[in-house]
Amino acid sequence: MSRRNNELNGRELDTVSRSVSKQVTSFDEAFKAFLKDAERRGLREFTLIFYRKELNSFRRYLEMRDHSLLIHDITRKDIDTFVVDMQADNRKTTTINSRLRAVRAFFNWLVDNKYLADGEIAKISLLKDRKNNIETFTVKQLHALLNATDKRTFTGQRDYTFLLLLLETGIRLNEATGILVEDVKLSEGLIFIRNTKNHYHRYVPIQAKMKEQIRRYLRLRGTAETDALFVTLDGTAMTRSTLQKIVGKYGNLADIKGVRCSPHTLRHTFAKMSVMNGAGIFELQKILGHSTMEMVKTYVNLFSTEVHDKHREFSPLNNL
Repeated sequence: MSRRNNELNGRELDTVSRSVSKQVTSFDEAFKAFLKDAERRGLREFTLIFYRKELNSFRRYLEMRDHSLLIHDITRKDIDTFVVDMQADNRKTTTINSRLRAVRAFFNWLVDNKYLADGEIAKISLLKDRKNNIETFTVKQLHALLNATDKRTFTGQRDYTFLLLLLETGIRLNEATGILVEDVKLSEGLIFIRNTKNHYHRYVPIQAKMKEQIRRYLRLRGTAETDALFVTLDGTAMTRSTLQKIVGKYGNLADIKGVRCSPHTLRHTFAKMSVMNGAGIFELQKILGHSTMEMVKTYVNLFSTEVHDKHREFSPLNNL
């Protein structure tokens, strides 16, 4: 009998490092504990849905390959193969990175909570993605979109208010879904945004046209069973998925082509028009609720006319 190696391998290190209370070994048990802890930490329901969706996708992948569903049998190579197979299926880089973020968060949590000893598996890098041109609506398309609403109906006035609000403030869909009537401060020209991505509440400003439309909508809305700003004909809160379809609905009615009709396109359009009208990066970051300057700088680089205007002054061809 050959002498065994004195150095413990990864699985053996896991065995000695885990406490008795942390003997969770199956993917499903670990996943359940991960979600329970995420709920305890107060993560948004939208984030929990994201983790469930993307990690279940990874689990199905392991099952299809007849791979063991014990977390200690999952290696970095399995994750790399997961990426290669998604690329072979022509998945978008954004889709692949979305799943990798969920897998990375899961395995980081397993390492941090002593379910796994080897932290190398959690060191997952996202794929580099070339920045695509950011889609925005033209002024003509915006007019067509807004005019497609039937303002003689309650739902038309509600949807018109929703579209205007996204364009006026650049808030995210999830943020708009979470607005309550009490969050609208018309006298101050502000709306309180509570359902934020980074858990930092903020106020966004609104101007005269937006305030007047919200006043009109609130009179039509009246009292309802819910405190949510946007309600159905039955007086119940509009869901995120229902609000998400509004831009696409009126985009189809307006026959808008060549641009994705979505709430996020209105957010990009707000950013573009704000930059072109001279908004500063700090004001833009605060209104949009970005935790870093990266995306704001992207907007400025794409849409600022300052370089173009200055080029008129220093163009070498001026003196030829």
